[in-house]
Amino acid sequence: MLKAAVTFEMRRESPVRSADEDLTSPGPVTSKSIWAACKRFMRARSLSRIQAVIGTIAGIASIAGAAISLVQAARPANTGSLVATVQAAGTRLGVADATIEVLTTQNAIVATLTPDATGRVVQELREGVYVVRFSHPRYAAEVRRIQVLPRQTVEIRASLRAGSSSPIEQAVNSGVSAVRRALRF
Repeated sequence: MLKAAVTFEMRRESPVRSADEDLTSPGPVTSKSIWAACKRFMRARSLSRIQAVIGTIAGIASIAGAAISLVQAARPANTGSLVATVQAAGTRLGVADATIEVLTTQNAIVATLTPDATGRVVQELREGVYVVRFSHPRYAAEVRRIQVLPRQTVEIRASLRAGSSSPIEQAVNSGVSAVRRALRF
């Protein structure tokens, strides 16, 4: 009985290859060579080890899925997002130093926002109707009315045109224009 085990061990192929075999190219890849590679891989790995790896990957995937669903559940059900972008009219350049005011329909200020370098800002808002006012000292103001729905994103773009948004400056300019017309300048 011992003799048979020793004989069996001697006939089994050795997985060690010589340095000369590693330097030669294996030739074209065929389905037989792929199958042979799979067999070698399976012989080198035990079934229990493969099951352990697959089980670990499945566990990680299920934990990640549960974490993602918890994050979504933690977000209030009655809020949505506002994504506003402010650009100079006729260009794609963002107006970073603009002021974006989010107001209720009764003109109560909800938020005053300053966009980033690209002219973009993101704000979480409760469900409802809002008035969004874009202003900058060198540009005419622009006003938009939006409706925020639960778990939805509202995207708006404002293209500010040259002019002044200051009410005092607008009053002075209209007064000067009236005097010029009266005196026919």
